[in-house]
Amino acid sequence: MDVKFLGGAREVGRSAILVNDALLLDYGMLTGNPPQFPVGRVDPEAVVVSHGHLDHVGTLPALLSGDARPPIHWTPPTYELTLLLARDTLKLHGGSYNCPFTETDVKRVTQVSETHGYRETFEAAGHQVTFYNAGHIPGSAHVLVDDGDTRLLYTGDICVDSHGGDGNLSDGRPGGVQGQRLVVGTTDRPDADVVIVESTYSDVEHDPRAAVERRFVESVETTLWEGGTVVVPAFAIGRTQELLLVCEAYDLPCYVDGMGKRVTRMLRQHPGFVRDPDALRRATSHARFVTGRDGQRKRIADQNTVIVTTSGMLSGGPAMTYIPEIRMNPTNKIAMTGYQVEGTPGRELLETGRAEIDGRVMPVSAQVEQYDFSAHADRHGLLSFLDAYRDADVLVNHGDRCEAFADELGDDGFNASAPERGDRLSLGDARTPDTGEERGRRELGIGLVSHPDGFAGSSGRPAKTCTLGSPSRGGTRA
Repeated sequence: MDVKFLGGAREVGRSAILVNDALLLDYGMLTGNPPQFPVGRVDPEAVVVSHGHLDHVGTLPALLSGDARPPIHWTPPTYELTLLLARDTLKLHGGSYNCPFTETDVKRVTQVSETHGYRETFEAAGHQVTFYNAGHIPGSAHVLVDDGDTRLLYTGDICVDSHGGDGNLSDGRPGGVQGQRLVVGTTDRPDADVVIVESTYSDVEHDPRAAVERRFVESVETTLWEGGTVVVPAFAIGRTQELLLVCEAYDLPCYVDGMGKRVTRMLRQHPGFVRDPDALRRATSHARFVTGRDGQRKRIADQNTVIVTTSGMLSGGPAMTYIPEIRMNPTNKIAMTGYQVEGTPGRELLETGRAEIDGRVMPVSAQVEQYDFSAHADRHGLLSFLDAYRDADVLVNHGDRCEAFADELGDDGFNASAPERGDRLSLGDARTPDTGEERGRRELGIGLVSHPDGFAGSSGRPAKTCTLGSPSRGGTRA
């Protein structure tokens, strides 16, 4: 089996992996100004998608801009989330470099879509493929690819419940990600010879989710009791719904605004991909959906309530209306609930107490707090997941410290490496014994492929090939 990393290697964003020059796993976008896209020209026979976030699907419709019509395989929620994100990208950036596809390309996505549930094996480009719940957002999947010689497990983005995976919320053990209210964490560990694993939070131990919830709720209740308004910037997919579930569970009055409204309604149509469909129904009924008509947002900003709204990093969305309205009252509160990328208004607000909104730098007197509602496994969760794969080759990607985490895994006895963008790896038959300071790591031939016209890319150096391991199945069949 040959694997080529077109993006997502030693970075977070533009995930794209080509298997045997035929099967493409994800095709994302690295958001920024300008955005960056996967490197190299690609013409896959089929596409398999792990989940519906921009960094995994943001460039996907561009694959259909020519004559090729490769089938795209995904879960039903991932299909709908991808269409929603693509149409939003068209609305914001259509016709510019920031949007590498057209409305026609998006329509073609609906023509080639093939949806599958978890644990349903299907054929794609001559490979046997199976989805397993990844626990990240509704519809997120580990992707198991079998070409008859090698079994490759692409984890996608994962979240691990700290309890035994029985589906019940629990305080769990300290240091691990606690159970999300929206989705059940991953418990599947299918046999695999090679594992491509994300490493977003490989150096972080999340606080117990129950403790994060308690701090958030107590802070919100204090502000509401004092007569203030709480604006909660949240990502539309996953985070908005998680916070609505929290508000309903603690009977906190709340509004929901922005793209999260559409995502929430859509996820209600896929009860098999959420932890508790009844809880999501109650949360949807509990929240008041903002229409935005006739100055409604400014009136809501004066109310004693919680406002869950996009965008999660204050880079757009209705938050651009709410923040200026509440910013000067120190009784009010802005509760950030996700990671704030450097250079975003959200990051600036946390670090300086000011934020650039609609081109104006505004001082903020309202209280600003941050809460870790992450939907990614932390270091403990990643290690617990990988413990089933000590006999497999581990390729670390999707992180800012992939090399360091691979070294740490090597110190712990894993055969771990961190490919670079553009690397082509041959997962072959000759396992090289680990000796000396390698301590389980393999030396990779490094090189970058040329990039397509108009796409952000690389130095254009030719990719080298390395051979990794022999089939030696690790893990426990789910």
